[in-house]
Amino acid sequence: MKKIKACFSATYYAPTPTASMKKLPLVAAEVQRLGYAELIDPGSIDPEILAQLHDPDYVKQFCTGEGRMACSQGWAWTPEIRNGVLAINAGQIRAAEIARKEGFAANIGQGFHHAGYSSGGGFCTFNGIALVAKQYPKIKVGVLDCDEHQGNGTADFTNRFENLYNFTIHGTSFGAPEYPRSINRELPAITNNFKLYLESLEEGFLQIQSWGIELLIYQAGADPHIDDPLNSLGMTSEQMFQRDRMVFEFIKRSKIPSFFVLAGGYQSPLETKLVPLHVQTFRAAHEVLNTNLTMLN
Repeated sequence: MKKIKACFSATYYAPTPTASMKKLPLVAAEVQRLGYAELIDPGSIDPEILAQLHDPDYVKQFCTGEGRMACSQGWAWTPEIRNGVLAINAGQIRAAEIARKEGFAANIGQGFHHAGYSSGGGFCTFNGIALVAKQYPKIKVGVLDCDEHQGNGTADFTNRFENLYNFTIHGTSFGAPEYPRSINRELPAITNNFKLYLESLEEGFLQIQSWGIELLIYQAGADPHIDDPLNSLGMTSEQMFQRDRMVFEFIKRSKIPSFFVLAGGYQSPLETKLVPLHVQTFRAAHEVLNTNLTMLN
């Protein structure tokens, strides 16, 4: 069985107030144990690369811990958070490299889509999605964002990078309007109307193809789950698994080089509530990766 090449290092972990970085080693250990993933250490990103994406003064404040913007994503600054964020963003670049070369990859990291040019926000420090577009200016980079919360930071970055495209399906708006290369689909609770969510997914697939995306990033949010304290979409575990399978089947059929990242998720205990949701995303990807889709038609 073919394994997913997934970027991760022990440095990703930090004792954050939310689950965001605390859960990552638990997910990595489980997907490795189950044989879904081969873990690849991406190292750490040079802050100078991030200073080409974000306001250099913001990057400096975050890296030194000095200045009010160092904790603009919502956490008190610590060296562990800094080191973890730098490693996770290195994982974005490495996962993109693997996806372009081999077709598919993952980064067991999160904390990207709310970050804007000059500050973090919503537990996101640097916009690792826009970072990929910055690193590959000659190809069209798209994101299919299926977090509970709107990818507002990514939406803003589509106005900075002409090769960045964003399609976000969410329950909670962060106030970003639609832009020429950023489309919002804000949905009500869909627990008993999952058809509405599937229609938005299909629309997203068509839009990605229409844009001619050459590298796709899938934000696999766990916070739309019905038991998540920040959810409004009310998705069941089964619905989220179906969502993931549909996305990965689209990726496989379309042959667009792609990688996925984790996103959102605030349930506890981590081991029994949240981690299984992220692991089932890997299970969906692993199953599709090792399935002949022609047999399903």
